[in-house]
Amino acid sequence: VQLVESGGGLVQPGGSLRLSCLASGFTFSTYAMTWYRQAPGKERELVAGISSSGAGTHYADSVKGRFTISRDNAKNTVYLRMNSLKPEDTAVYYCTRGTGEFWGQGTQVTVSS
Repeated sequence: VQLVESGGGLVQPGGSLRLSCLASGFTFSTYAMTWYRQAPGKERELVAGISSSGAGTHYADSVKGRFTISRDNAKNTVYLRMNSLKPEDTAVYYCTRGTGEFWGQGTQVTVSS
């Protein structure tokens, strides 16, 4: 199993980013996927999850209405679209299979002016 995140970077408050997670080594279309984040000195937080078909999604209250999780099973990729970013969204974002069975290496998102 391999999960490779990309798309992080430095963005100003109010800006947008789209994270991608390319999966390999398993039948992607049969697994739910989840994005987590961890900020320095804070506990890891579940950000958003999506069912295997993409029909079901759920979000942390802190990102509801601003972030959108989606997936393309033909491309073995799960996405996290992040709009209206705030400084408190600064963290390393991780893609996981299921709710944490396997983890990627993470991608840094920094929201700062």
